[in-house]
Amino acid sequence: MRKIAAFIILTLFLSNCSYSQAGESVYDFLRLDMSARAAALGGSFNSNADDPDVIFYNPAGLGLLSNTPVSFSYFKHLLDINLASFAISKEYKGIGRFGAAVKYINYGSFTGADENANKTGDFSASEVAFILGYSNKLDENFYYGANIKFIYSGISSYSSTGMAVDLGLHYSFPAQQVEIGASALNLGGQLSKYGDVSEDLPVDVQVGISKKMSHLPLRVSLDFHRLNQSRDNFFQKFKAFSIGGEFLLSKVLTLRLGYDNERRSDLKIGTFAGMAGFNIGFGVKIKDYKFDYGYSSMGQIGSFNRIGVSTIF
Repeated sequence: MRKIAAFIILTLFLSNCSYSQAGESVYDFLRLDMSARAAALGGSFNSNADDPDVIFYNPAGLGLLSNTPVSFSYFKHLLDINLASFAISKEYKGIGRFGAAVKYINYGSFTGADENANKTGDFSASEVAFILGYSNKLDENFYYGANIKFIYSGISSYSSTGMAVDLGLHYSFPAQQVEIGASALNLGGQLSKYGDVSEDLPVDVQVGISKKMSHLPLRVSLDFHRLNQSRDNFFQKFKAFSIGGEFLLSKVLTLRLGYDNERRSDLKIGTFAGMAGFNIGFGVKIKDYKFDYGYSSMGQIGSFNRIGVSTIF
């Protein structure tokens, strides 16, 4: 009980250390789900304990990994926007477990023009984040973790850079097959600005819990996102939740389903939202290789497709 109380206190501390986001922020690509597996679960990945992509959600989860896992993901966004990520983790005995990752987005090319509508040539825009993470034991079944990340954003000849940290906690209940995670992501600021005004980073305080069912080949995950964001009332703070389920159909095939409540609400047009917020995907394991696919509906706007490959070095 003391460990659980400490977990709750530290989670509240993380939430209070961050600040509310009430609008647009710079480097918003950091919010996007890169992992095909995580996206298929609606983004419910904060309490994950077996995937190197957890570094993007909760660095404390690195501490529960084994061997030297590595993953690559590709994300086909709308129009010509494409994203890719890479993550790897390795333990150093007596020191702890480290992780490294890269998150990259390319917005495609655009036609430039001056104030008189005279074409000035094509230009491109892209952003990238380099991440270095660390995790270790705080106590039995209790892990802490932290990331430091360098962020670069470029549009034509203009650019901006930033530094941020992620802080995370993870508590495991092995007997009950329950995992609990909490993290505060993107705490930091800009090193150089696009203009004269500094912009906020997309700070996100998350809490997640997952459980493997005792008599079913199913793991259910529930996450609450953006707990730091200002809302109209207390209960609205829990509007940004996601829930996902992984069904182990065989040793080779896993089916995944997920739902993102805030995404569905944001994409609703009048009273119609279609399939916005719903996600589906699957995973195939062949020896030491895992292949993942995730499909996310954006309602009338379109859909996202993600693929991922992971293995063990």
